[in-house]
Parts: sequence; C-alpha cells; structure tokens
Amino acid sequence: MNRLALAAAVAGAIATLPATAAESYSLDVRHTFPSFEVLHLGYSLQRGRFNKTSGKVTIDPAAKKGTADITIDAASVDTGLDKLEEHLRGEDFFNVAKFPAITFKGDKFAFDGDKVKSVSGNLTMLGVTKPVTLTATYFNCADHPMAKKKACGGDFVATIKRTDFGMKYAVPAVADEVKLQIQVEAFKD
Repeated sequence: MNRLALAAAVAGAIATLPATAAESYSLDVRHTFPSFEVLHLGYSLQRGRFNKTSGKVTIDPAAKKGTADITIDAASVDTGLDKLEEHLRGEDFFNVAKFPAITFKGDKFAFDGDKVKSVSGNLTMLGVTKPVTLTATYFNCADHPMAKKKACGGDFVATIKRTDFGMKYAVPAVADEVKLQIQVEAFKD
C-alpha cells in the first residue's frame, strides 16, 4: 500500500470516530448538599441545607454542551433546629407532603475552556417551574485520588425569589430573595 493510500485510509478511519464524547457522572451523595440563605427580620442570614440529593450530569467540554438532572428531597431540609425544620416541611414553606421533590433540569452549559462556568435550566419547586442560571464559583474535573476514577465538582450559586414559586409566608419579614448555594461532586459512570 502506498503512502497516499495509507493516509487516505487513516483519514477515513478518523472521520468515522465521534468528534466528541460526552461523559456521564452520578452525584456523590456524600459530598453534594444544596443550601440556602435568607435574611430573617433584617437581623441575620438564616441558613439551611438539604441532606439528600441525587442525579446525573453529562459534560462535553469539546462540544461545549452538557445536561443536569438533579432531584432534591425537600423533606431532608436541615437547619439544626427541629421546630424550624418541622415548619419548613409544612404548607407555609416546602409543603413536602404535596411536593416531596425539588428538581433542576439544565441543558444550557457555558464553558471557559474545559471548565463549566454556568448551567441554565428549569428549577421546579412547589409545582412551579422557573428558569434559573447556576453560576460556578469553582469547578474542576480530575482523577479522584481515593476512588481511582474521574470526578468533577464545583460550587454553584443563584439567587431566586421564593414568591415566584408560591412561597409567600412571612414576606417581607423573611426576605423574598433566597441565595442558593450548591456544592456538588460527581463520579464518572
């Protein structure tokens, strides 16, 4: 086989390979805790987090694409105060009996090089779906030193108005604006 024929054969083989390959990741439930903070009576920021979160993320830095499908167990809200958590699970706030899950489904990823800078999608809470953009304050993918496989993680933030989702209790004494912070780690499937 002459060199020209060999070069054509190699070029043809390369052309049949996928141009990019999205990688799929499952959330590490031991290191993923969405949290929130809200101004209480103008005195202090009250904070809480959710202890149970699951989901999948796909990332394709070469194609600048990705997807996120995240489910938060609303009943797992944790503030460190039993009475407050009981109130938050009730009808005034998360109404977990009727709406047990908070979900985020994102399909618009913005990248800076191979790092995710933001994820836009739809947040559903209390049966209401609204667009939300989560902005990365930190993001990294690398081989995990203990698990011996690839992992990605980051910190993401957004500010929402809880009244947009129908959570109107005690506004304005308890602020309408809520800062969401999501620390997330995920292992490659």
